[in-house]
Amino acid sequence: MLALTLPIGLVVGLTLGALGGGGSILTVPALVYLLGLDARSATTGSLVIVGVTTLIGMLPHLRAGRVRLGQGVVFGFLGVGGAVVGSLLSTAVPPDVLLVAFAGLMLVVAAVMTHRRRAAARDEAAGRVVVEARTTPMLSLRPFRCDCRAVGLLLVTAAAVGVLTGFFGVGGGFAVVPALVLALRMLMPVAVGTSLVVITINSASSLVSRLGQDITLDWGVIGAFTAAAVVGSLLGARITARVRPDRLNLAFTVLLVLVALYTAARSIPQLF
Repeated sequence: MLALTLPIGLVVGLTLGALGGGGSILTVPALVYLLGLDARSATTGSLVIVGVTTLIGMLPHLRAGRVRLGQGVVFGFLGVGGAVVGSLLSTAVPPDVLLVAFAGLMLVVAAVMTHRRRAAARDEAAGRVVVEARTTPMLSLRPFRCDCRAVGLLLVTAAAVGVLTGFFGVGGGFAVVPALVLALRMLMPVAVGTSLVVITINSASSLVSRLGQDITLDWGVIGAFTAAAVVGSLLGARITARVRPDRLNLAFTVLLVLVALYTAARSIPQLF
């Protein structure tokens, strides 16, 4: 089992380190179909793996000044309620239904990443330069000022990401990063670094909400997977400096679609 766990964890870590948002979504299918965990144990174990990996992966971004710690903490705690709700919902859903829903989520993530890749290509072709433009707070009391569109986007996204993290055991970075860019006007590298703060908080709160539930974890598998994922995430960060991001994004999107189709093919027949 260890001989299989380490390379799988390394690959998942590489996708996390190289791509940021979206990488952690491969964790649950890997735990279920390659390492033999049941769906609920896999989503819970994924919270441990994603939480630890993103916490350690955040450190290089902190040193490089690419993390807005205060804003990340606020966003993360706004999603805690959603994370608890998502965790409670996941225990009430049959495992096969959970996996079918997960396959659908992977296809949504693939579509989001495809849209982001094409938008980035259009911006590059047009010679557009994005600047970190927000210099005033979204909400202030004296004098009263409210950028209600940005506040609403932040609240809805934070709650939705919390539910996704709690229900599926994923980081939700694919939704956090665009929200930070649109609502807080962060540059993309800063949004990626700050999203790791949000993912860590949501993963921890989701995991705490599952304490006491009848879920058994294979800590040998989870520990080895986590260690390999941490190493992979650090290596993945170096890969981004050598390979064009759009090519990494395309390769990951194709892989995501294939895994989603495989997950659907395995789980849908079990519903009937």
